[in-house]
Amino acid sequence: MSIRNLDALFEPRSIALIGASNRAGSVGAVLARNLFGSGFDGPVMPVNPRETSIRSVVCYPSLDALPAVPDLAVVATPASGVPALVADLAQRGCRAAVVISSGFDAAGRRALLEAARPHLLRVVGPNCLGVLSPPTALNASFAHLTPRKGDLAFVSQSAAMATTVLDWADVREIGFSHVVSTGDMSDVDIGDLLDYLALDARARAILLYLETVTDARKFMTAARIAARTKPVVVIKTGRGAGLQADLRPEIGGGRGADDVYDAAFRRAGMLRVDTLRELFEAVATLATGLRPSGDRLAVVTNSDAAGTLALDALSAFGGRLAELPEAAWSRLAPGLPGSPARSGLVKLAPDATADAYADTLAAILESGDQDAVLVMNCPQAIADGTEAARATVEAARKARRTPILTCWLGERAARTARRVFAAGNVPTYQTPDETVRAFMQLVTYRRNQDLLMQTPAVVAPFGVDRAAVERLVGGALGEGRTVLTEPESKALLAAYGIATVPTEIAGDPAEAAALAARIGFPVALKILSPDIADKTDVGGVRLQLDDAASVREAGEHMIRTVAGRQPGARIDGFTVQAMVRRAHAVELRLGISTDPVFGPVIRFGQGGTAADILNDRAIGLPPLNAVLARDMIGRTKVWRLLQGYRERPPADAETIAATLVTLSRMAADIEAIAELDINPLLADGEGVVALDARVVLRAEPPAGSARFAILPYPEDLEREAVSRKGRFRLRPIRPEDEPALVRMVELSDPEDVRLRFFAPLRRIGHAFAARLTQIDYSREMALVAEPAEPGAQSAILGVVRLIADPDGERAEFGIMVRSDQKGRGLGRLLMEAILAYAKAQRVGTVHGEVLAENTAMLSMARRIGFRQKVHKDDPGLRVLEFDLSADPSTGRDA
Repeated sequence: MSIRNLDALFEPRSIALIGASNRAGSVGAVLARNLFGSGFDGPVMPVNPRETSIRSVVCYPSLDALPAVPDLAVVATPASGVPALVADLAQRGCRAAVVISSGFDAAGRRALLEAARPHLLRVVGPNCLGVLSPPTALNASFAHLTPRKGDLAFVSQSAAMATTVLDWADVREIGFSHVVSTGDMSDVDIGDLLDYLALDARARAILLYLETVTDARKFMTAARIAARTKPVVVIKTGRGAGLQADLRPEIGGGRGADDVYDAAFRRAGMLRVDTLRELFEAVATLATGLRPSGDRLAVVTNSDAAGTLALDALSAFGGRLAELPEAAWSRLAPGLPGSPARSGLVKLAPDATADAYADTLAAILESGDQDAVLVMNCPQAIADGTEAARATVEAARKARRTPILTCWLGERAARTARRVFAAGNVPTYQTPDETVRAFMQLVTYRRNQDLLMQTPAVVAPFGVDRAAVERLVGGALGEGRTVLTEPESKALLAAYGIATVPTEIAGDPAEAAALAARIGFPVALKILSPDIADKTDVGGVRLQLDDAASVREAGEHMIRTVAGRQPGARIDGFTVQAMVRRAHAVELRLGISTDPVFGPVIRFGQGGTAADILNDRAIGLPPLNAVLARDMIGRTKVWRLLQGYRERPPADAETIAATLVTLSRMAADIEAIAELDINPLLADGEGVVALDARVVLRAEPPAGSARFAILPYPEDLEREAVSRKGRFRLRPIRPEDEPALVRMVELSDPEDVRLRFFAPLRRIGHAFAARLTQIDYSREMALVAEPAEPGAQSAILGVVRLIADPDGERAEFGIMVRSDQKGRGLGRLLMEAILAYAKAQRVGTVHGEVLAENTAMLSMARRIGFRQKVHKDDPGLRVLEFDLSADPSTGRDA
């Protein structure tokens, strides 16, 4: 991952246009028109051996003839010669190239990348529209227009969609800070651009048009960082091309399942929309800064029809109508026509005055029982909609905690009102459904952002029977099997503490009948075959068998049925288990699947024989914690059943969430798992129990955590360490550590806190603490020190942090030791541990800034081997650097 030299794409000092042309309608001519006509104030140097001038500018016959080395090269020549051109440019010192040329196969793209890589020249494309940067008057594209200057960054994997968006936005006077068409992404990809744009203050929001993600880990790391700094709104095509209900990896053509993309966007804190109109609506809505705390919407309108349209849209988009309290209705009723229905919909008279709007909003806002208010107005000849708009703006100004959204219907009559709303920074929309959709976009965005910030509860670690896991998985693979039997699958679950129903194996119907008699009736009988994925589909399941004769008969019938429905399937026998009697239990389906783009995913939803038809499921990307698991559960329809209804008590939601977290851990622990399916998992107030399970393994599992889109907790970094005056336990930080980290700061001397954070802090708030504990282990690492003594109270005694730049070449450190732990050698222990980690990650230089008055830190750093110098802009700061690249063991050149 790298943003190196990307500044040359958006802020070049000079440009070479290779393939410039005077031939009307050619790509080279359009590129020349755009580069010369956009107002770029640096030199643009055309290159074409068959032209003497381009648009009255001298045209050079070759790169050798150029008077200067260009910062940026725009290439529009036949594909076969482009790698050699790029190699020549890179050797001369050119820092970036936009390759417009098409016709590259996989070998051609590799050649292009290999030509650029040795000199760190960055390549956008090939087969792309180009790059535009209106703030620097750069139009290095063959787009049909130069967009206005603005503060939206737009990145598109489709050249056609990029030009469509530019055209659409131009009519609406929407401007851009950056526009990039990525093309075939031989080098610069979506992850690189997200990293760059997250740091560029000119981009207020980032808009993405995606077709597929090529590097899931890189994308997720960059997306999560970008979404913490500014809104990221995405359109992803292919909603209809997702995996089917069984989530088998071979379905989907390698592009990944759409619901997995949904889960990835949600996990990154991004907002997904469906249309271009929604894309820009969402940016405009998010720009207001409104943040509703929930999905309860109160509606004020002077039209029954408009109110009905709004309620229909609220239902369709998954929101809720607020319920106003009796006190609010007592205040509202005298001014309302007829007998109002006491809900969250307030129907004013058609000719309602500005005062009526003001009084109504005051009553609603003071009640505080809604998350936002939608105010609508239909034009009337006898009422002034503009004055009502001014009253609404005034109410919005006073409503500090409750967002107000407006919808003045019509066109001519609503124009002035909409200008009033624009001047008052009150969001306004043209139709009820647009307004409600905007509200739900705010709700969704808030939820996604909250998931980035919620602190999961501390959960006691649970034991895993490692020996049983190795015996089951290793034994099957050693025998050349990739499918565990049902009993083996259940034993694997039991090794991780997931309750299962005891299951016996019988070789034939007679043995099954004898086992059933020993177990006790009624029993369930299932076919045992490594070739049958869904036993129900082939008649391989019989339930509620009440005597031995029924079991024998069912077994014999099952053999005949399976032979007819799936000829050739091997039958190893039967499984027999007692019927579980849990009258109020809900059937669930949980599992692990492998997505071709994002790797392991966790799924949850309604179970039973109709699970595939109902398709009620939620997808989550591991690693999961309790907060993320509960969010998954809440996104399904079966969640309504789990909460209890009528005589049914609620199910144990915490145990269900813990089971999902356990599956997430299994996905991380057992590299060989390709698919795990539990169906059904019975859930009620007593807990959960798995009635059936199936595990599919990989014959050649991928190594380590490379298969994960989000790096799991690096358990291998846990260790005990000894300093000159103490013994400690070092481990990576976890999201659950937030309370302990806050407590560490509270127990430290205020002066020590000031020296660490460069400012006096009485305590650190939730948002800051969450940012420090909820880290992406692929880009950042924080090691905490705890007491190592058995039975010692869990506490954080010190923490050291390392944040790598996107290139991985340099990383910045930060360190703090609790004041009462100073003098025990803990600071040096932590610094040496993080330097060892940086070395293992092939980081070249570790650096940091320390206050000059922090003499203890400076002294320790000097002893470790850090170089020190005065900060060039602040004499009160010292810059520390430790060079790891000189050590041959790091794999870098000295």
